[in-house]
Amino acid sequence: MKRNQRTVGSRYEQEAAAFLYQKGLVVVEKNYRCRAGEIDLIARDGETLVFCEVKYRYNGGAGDPAAAVDYHKQQTIFRVAQWYLQQRYLPEDTPCRFDVVAITGVREDLQIRWIPDAFGSW
Repeated sequence: MKRNQRTVGSRYEQEAAAFLYQKGLVVVEKNYRCRAGEIDLIARDGETLVFCEVKYRYNGGAGDPAAAVDYHKQQTIFRVAQWYLQQRYLPEDTPCRFDVVAITGVREDLQIRWIPDAFGSW
């Protein structure tokens, strides 16, 4: 990924983290990476561990940002979640949820759409 794209992505991941915090979630990890892949945010919503993918598009011309979390990306996120639970010595039956935060627009007119339990939970 180009440096500029990483900078843009990081900016909107911060926006998503602040948004989730306002909704009562507590972000415990940002940009978690492991052998299985990466996830943008990991948060706690009560007892539930939330693995959250953040997608940004300047406008709708490139499609719905949430649609970019396709089957392949979902499978990667599931594997990352399993890896995270193992690395943190958390029980396999830890309640987990998979959310998407879709962001469009620019800072002055940002549209943030949170999709809890976007593609299943365990």
